[in-house]
Amino acid sequence: MNIILPIHIAIALTSVFYTVYVLFNPSKKGLNASYALVAATIISGTYLVATHPVHMTQTCGEGLVYAGLMITGIFVIKHKLAAQKI
Repeated sequence: MNIILPIHIAIALTSVFYTVYVLFNPSKKGLNASYALVAATIISGTYLVATHPVHMTQTCGEGLVYAGLMITGIFVIKHKLAAQKI
C-alpha cells in the first residue's frame, strides 16, 4: 500500500474541517492555513494520480468537487475578512 494515500486523506479531511472552522472564526492566519492545506491536498492528489492512473476519471471528478467546495469556502472567508476591515 502506498503511504501517501493515508497522508493525502488526512490532509484533505483536515483541510475540510479547518476551512469550515475558519468560516465561523475568520482570520488572516486561518485563511493562509486553509490555502496551504488545499495546496498540500492538490499536490498529494496529483502525485497519486501520476503514480496510479487507474481510476483517473473518478479521482479527477472527486478532486474537482473538493476544489470547488474549498474555493467556495475560501471565497466566503475572504469576504468575511474584508467586511471586518470596513
